[in-house]
Amino acid sequence: MPYLPYLLCYPLRMNFVVLSTSRGTVFESTLNRISDGSLSAKCLGLITDRADRGCIEKARTANLPVKIVPIQKDEPREDYDKRLDQAILDLVGSQSSKLIAHSFIIACQGWMRILSPWFVRKWRNRILNVHPSLLPNHKGAHAHELVLKSGDNISGMTVHMVEESVDTGKILLQKSCPVRQDDTEETLKARVQELEKEWYPRVLEMIERGEIRLPE
Repeated sequence: MPYLPYLLCYPLRMNFVVLSTSRGTVFESTLNRISDGSLSAKCLGLITDRADRGCIEKARTANLPVKIVPIQKDEPREDYDKRLDQAILDLVGSQSSKLIAHSFIIACQGWMRILSPWFVRKWRNRILNVHPSLLPNHKGAHAHELVLKSGDNISGMTVHMVEESVDTGKILLQKSCPVRQDDTEETLKARVQELEKEWYPRVLEMIERGEIRLPE
């Protein structure tokens, strides 16, 4: 599918699909914002990799469809992502061309798999991720550990576009929080997650309103 540029089309509702392999704390916060009317974008469903993921319960509670794309042993990353791609198109449904041509986002909310270059190229400038540090500092899977080892007195979270390299995409929004002397990885993670839960849904709404413009 060739890339179709993001069109400024508010108040046309933005549609998004969530990718998550986690408990779904940010996902739940996003659904709560939809429920209370502070986020007008529409979630088309959840994609995950296992039937025991906590995010599934959040989707079921919200009456959203769930697609499970299981990991197959020794499967190349691109082959997995082609199945992931089909699951996304299944959630979008028969209106896929119309919806994707206007305003559509793939929202990674605790998706702990690195996306293949093939997938990123196909959905270029449509994939959002949240990372638990102030990028470009402390990229990768162990951000809280790296923050504590570095002696930083400030950490936070970054909502950014996904590119082929890990945690290098265009930064859309950052919010910070203090790092305390008695912090552990768990206490720091909890503080950063509060930022993620508040600001990821806000970024989605800001994109829909045109307050944040995605790169073309």
